[in-house]
Amino acid sequence: MKKFQPRPGFVVQAFRFALDPNAAQEHALRSHCGAARAAYNWAVGWVTASWWQRRAEETYGIPEESLTGWRPWSLPSLRKAFNAAKHTDPRFASWWEENSKEAYSTGLAGAAAAFDNYAKSKNGKRKGARMGVPRFKAKRKARVACRFTTGTIRVEAGGRHVTLPRLGTIRVHEPTVKLLTCVQAGTARILSATVRHERGRWFVSFQAEVKRDLERVARPDTAVGIDLGVKTLAVMADSTGEIRTVANPGHYGRARKQLRRASRVVSRRQGPDRRTGRKASKRWEKANAARNKVHHRVANLREDALHKLTTAVTAQYGTIVVEDLNVAGMLRNRRLARRIADAGFGEIRRQLTYKTQRHATRMIVASRWYPSSKTCSGCGAVKAKLPLHVRTYECDACGLAIDRDDNAALNLAALAAACTTGTGVAGDQDTPVVSKPRGADHKTRATRPRRKAEAGRAGGATLPQQRQTEARDRPQAKALTLW
Repeated sequence: MKKFQPRPGFVVQAFRFALDPNAAQEHALRSHCGAARAAYNWAVGWVTASWWQRRAEETYGIPEESLTGWRPWSLPSLRKAFNAAKHTDPRFASWWEENSKEAYSTGLAGAAAAFDNYAKSKNGKRKGARMGVPRFKAKRKARVACRFTTGTIRVEAGGRHVTLPRLGTIRVHEPTVKLLTCVQAGTARILSATVRHERGRWFVSFQAEVKRDLERVARPDTAVGIDLGVKTLAVMADSTGEIRTVANPGHYGRARKQLRRASRVVSRRQGPDRRTGRKASKRWEKANAARNKVHHRVANLREDALHKLTTAVTAQYGTIVVEDLNVAGMLRNRRLARRIADAGFGEIRRQLTYKTQRHATRMIVASRWYPSSKTCSGCGAVKAKLPLHVRTYECDACGLAIDRDDNAALNLAALAAACTTGTGVAGDQDTPVVSKPRGADHKTRATRPRRKAEAGRAGGATLPQQRQTEARDRPQAKALTLW
């Protein structure tokens, strides 16, 4: 499907508002979102049924040309098959008319995208982790959402109501003046609307094509390097040598005591049990809602803090340099996983990426193997190793002593002058070549035994007493001797 391209001078922007539906409207919202999930599960079952049928026929020796044909998973094909089946299928025949056609189209579009991602991943045409075969969505775990692309989608003139297909006019918690003003002035056009139940509330997000002029930053000729951390959320050093520190709010850490109390109350109530079919008691639902309220407040505070930080940075500097952090790998560290997740490293980079486009500024991503913390910001010497517990960088060449986070931020800021491409792709920097000790250009880690069992010995080829231990920069297979 061809991707929508905005007109020159326009951008695609989302406007999200919290809904205030009554009981009947909330029931209709849940019905539409449930219809989207049901259509998604039908599409997954309809496509994979032909796969299982072909596999069964192959076991009977049926030749390839006589096997059941592959069912297509394109969106037009799924729509045509679903429209033919919904009248006779007992799962939809009695209630499909209660919801808008957009609800079923949402689920079918999601299934088509899921199968496309699986096929591209299997053929090696998709980056990232391998995608598996689409699976059915469970009622208790699936995201409650529905998208509308056609029909009556508008913001009412009063600024306190929105109108959606088949759902009617719904009141919102906050005024919609910002979007309404743009629509009335002709500088915005609503493309679609998505309703979603998130963090205990209903939201509607309007995707609109908005005319936006480039906003000039305060310091267009200044570059800033941002070093993210746990103790301090961000250390920013610009090309003029100024260093600023942003403290880590630690919203989850502050709420842990309150969460422990709320979780203790939930554990004392009679909760649901899927094995026996037992339903949750009213007291459990009330206690669980109180615990979720704490989680939602933490998420809202974190989101607000990150948006304020990234907005202030992108509105001030003309060039922003960040690191290509392996956040998924960092979360495997059980001692730092909770604090890293609370800081939101990946979300900071995502927001910086699209907010720099609003100001037409440069966003440079340093290579994942660039030794920003090991390199001296004064003379350029590189250390072979710098353990995480060493918080002060001391250069052996020039004698510079500086905080390791400040040193990393200064190196990232200096990287902007050496980068000539400005593509924002990791590893696409024309950095000067300097002499480095062995292994200084890659992260160092302790040598671990292979867990995969090999032929010749059950349980693996290396016994526990034969495991290698790390000695300085290289693994040592046997003990060192003096003579």
